[in-house]
Amino acid sequence: MGLPNASGDLSTEVEVDAFRRLFPLRLYEKHLLESIRPDARPLGRARETTIALGAVASANGSALAKIGSTTMLAAIKMEVMTPSLETPDEGCIAIYFHMPPICSPIVRPGRPDEAAPVVAKQLSDTILSSGMINLKELSLVSGKVAWMAYLDIYCLDVDGALFDTALLSVVAAFSYLEIPVPVVSLNDDGKIVLSEEQGLSDREPVNKEKRKINLSSIPFSLTCVLHKNYILADPTAEEESIMDTIVTVVLDSSSQLVSLHKPGGTVLAYTSAIQDCIALTRQRVKELQKILEEAISGMEVD
Repeated sequence: MGLPNASGDLSTEVEVDAFRRLFPLRLYEKHLLESIRPDARPLGRARETTIALGAVASANGSALAKIGSTTMLAAIKMEVMTPSLETPDEGCIAIYFHMPPICSPIVRPGRPDEAAPVVAKQLSDTILSSGMINLKELSLVSGKVAWMAYLDIYCLDVDGALFDTALLSVVAAFSYLEIPVPVVSLNDDGKIVLSEEQGLSDREPVNKEKRKINLSSIPFSLTCVLHKNYILADPTAEEESIMDTIVTVVLDSSSQLVSLHKPGGTVLAYTSAIQDCIALTRQRVKELQKILEEAISGMEVD
């Protein structure tokens, strides 16, 4: 009696898979009537999220973040630079977002993915506009020397929520960042000299020991897709492809709006829909704050 049932289950599974490939939107709409997705996830629930701090030993700060299958590795390397004349008492952050061919079948070797510069610009705008980092903290000697933070984000796997996962990895990497100790002195010509053997001059740098950077108004984001009267939080790549109206909300740790991004789409984002997306993001911020705090506490115990 077991074999016919097994055969019937297999036949049904094949039919469902074929239907999903041929009519993915119809399959989703059948589930949406029940306020659930094909993977049994409620419409407003995000996927399992994890953070691993210190993933790259050679970096000054790093983190591996996963939302569902989407995986991002962020690493920060600190280098000494000469500050610009416009901002003599500030350091700088350079952001690079990488999408190698291993992350997705649609990313071709030798050809940069068009989403990479868009995500890099979004990350840069979010970090600066949120006020998460005070660039004055990266200054060593005003007008002479400051820190340049080289931030590289590597996308290892893509299954939707690209920006959300990238931002989470960046926030986690800066939370783990330790600013190293350069030995900085001024020679007779007033130029900066870096040497581990020389002592510091009377103009000592700001940091004489390794230190953490102070973070405030930490930004977190949630991407939603809009379809008819439905809002799906934290969409997969399949959901993003068949429901092309996407809204990304960024809130800081005090639930203040940092940015809202809607790159086109066929569904009009009415005020009520935007308010619902913001409400979902507020809930998500609390979840992400707890996950980040647990990751930091785990590293402190270790």
